[in-house]
Amino acid sequence: MHLFTIKIPILRQNYKLEKINLKMADKEKFELEIPVKASPKMLFSFLSTPSGLADWFCDDVNSRGEIFTFFWEDSEESAKLIAKKTDKFIRFRWMTDEEAGDKQYYFEFKIEVDDLTNDVSLIVIDFAEPDEVEESKQLWDSQVHQLLHTIGA
Repeated sequence: MHLFTIKIPILRQNYKLEKINLKMADKEKFELEIPVKASPKMLFSFLSTPSGLADWFCDDVNSRGEIFTFFWEDSEESAKLIAKKTDKFIRFRWMTDEEAGDKQYYFEFKIEVDDLTNDVSLIVIDFAEPDEVEESKQLWDSQVHQLLHTIGA
């Protein structure tokens, strides 16, 4: 775990400013694996195209090259497409992380097919603050169940 420092001035009784350091933990990586009754090709279209993502992930999506802008009610967030292999995985980085220089963080949708049974699983990989991991997992679980409902799986 990496730590970084934020310096905050504090006013002391003699009115001199003193700087203190607050340590903040890095985000934790987590994964969710969900069985999906759909072909990798069909599933990938819901994970990688603006229209597919708008069906389950958010209200609307616009894309310009590698930049995807996601819209939810009164808010929007942009993410950069940083890696993709058709029918296998797609990885995005939120632009807020990109601009902050936090290039180790991303969210990824990975499709795995069991060699013996041909069962398909969707693996969601993301990062969250240590005290927000469970909440983030619940949010992803909810979103993925919306995806499953949408594709009828």
